[in-house]
Amino acid sequence: MTATKARAVRFDHYGGREVLYVADIDMPVPGDGEVLVEVRAAGINPGEAAIRVGALDEIFPATFPSGEGSDLAGVVVAVGPGVTGFSVGDEVLGFSLRRSSHASHTVVPQDQLIHKPPQLSWEAAGSLYVAGCTAYAAVRAVDPQPGETVAVSAAAGGVGSLVVQLLTLRKARVLGIASAGNADWLRAHGVVPVKYGDGLAARLREAAPDGIDAFIDLFGPDYVQLAVDLGVAPQRIETIISFEKAGEVGAKTEGSTDASTTAVLSEMADLVATGAIDFDIAARYPLDHVADAFEELEHRHTHGKIVLLPGSVS
Repeated sequence: MTATKARAVRFDHYGGREVLYVADIDMPVPGDGEVLVEVRAAGINPGEAAIRVGALDEIFPATFPSGEGSDLAGVVVAVGPGVTGFSVGDEVLGFSLRRSSHASHTVVPQDQLIHKPPQLSWEAAGSLYVAGCTAYAAVRAVDPQPGETVAVSAAAGGVGSLVVQLLTLRKARVLGIASAGNADWLRAHGVVPVKYGDGLAARLREAAPDGIDAFIDLFGPDYVQLAVDLGVAPQRIETIISFEKAGEVGAKTEGSTDASTTAVLSEMADLVATGAIDFDIAARYPLDHVADAFEELEHRHTHGKIVLLPGSVS
């Protein structure tokens, strides 16, 4: 019997993790050019937490009750009129721009989906969009050349771990700013680890006596200022988070929105599927434990991605 109900994460007003709940909703129906996906995996991201607490209300206001989630991977269970690239039963990954992927089912325009490479796990496929496209955009923004030195803050996080690998693929020398506990992972991926904290500027100068050519900030405004203090040209400074500071110094602020194309997503999916870059999954949670997943995310020391598995049992 065809299911008539789906389950989806909701929140009715801005607030902390306690405002999140899972609701039974009518099964979405695909319209023209849309497909209905049964979600197998959906990553969570810091931006979703920022939207939920209201920190981005002026830019991305929520309409209540609000869903959440952009990343997704799953199986096509229905197609709307005009769909030509996908059929029922296809395994797909992609993105929702409707804050709807943290759910058992969601409707997605066909031009926001690609076929899932068979070598790609559901967890990796379902959490690749935001991190992968953000990393791609950040690296593209600083345009690293072979032999250049590029410093990266939060270098072992969900985005950072992809950024540093994309940089090494482009033959850059990468200084990865992270905790001491991540040093072995960074070294294993061709990155020079540099411990964050007091004395960081001196450690970076020691690691790059000839100077730093570009700087990618994935954590906060202090790193943008640090890049300026280290003599990095503003047009070679990129931040995905420190927008106000970037405006002050003339740095770039490219992110997932600037690279939200199926071509970019396909390139990133192929790199992960073929093993050209590692994409680590830090934790898996059932949909009912979405608040616990965000609690782990908000500690900001996770290596790799945290992913919801809507089909799993709590």
